[in-house]
Amino acid sequence: MPSGAQTGSTSRGMIWTGRVISGLAVLFLVFDGVTKVLKVPAVMKAAAELRFSEGQIVAIGIILLVCTVIYAIPRTAILGAILLTGYLGGAISIQMRAGNPMFETLFPGIFGVLVWAGLFFRDSRLRAMIPLKSYSGD
Repeated sequence: MPSGAQTGSTSRGMIWTGRVISGLAVLFLVFDGVTKVLKVPAVMKAAAELRFSEGQIVAIGIILLVCTVIYAIPRTAILGAILLTGYLGGAISIQMRAGNPMFETLFPGIFGVLVWAGLFFRDSRLRAMIPLKSYSGD
């Protein structure tokens, strides 16, 4: 299949929608990672309640920042989304294990959806792999 057949079908509106969604996700994830690296007291208190050490939280913050940078670079965005999916899945698991309320447990999943939605809107190659509309006439 010629590459132009799939890549030329993205409207400016879709691209900008994807950029805005991705940008908001990146801003939040960078904020979250930085608060961990800087050992913000509220973050450290929450981490202690989840039985994480100070060193573990700093390492988790660095991992989050690296994954977010990989996602923010257009050439590596799909790899970044995959890495962030793993990271956010681990966050859901930790919240479930701690017995936290449903919103706190699902919040990382909401960001996972935003990460992929932003990428879906701005990358026609991803839309080609994950078609959301059904085609009749089989």
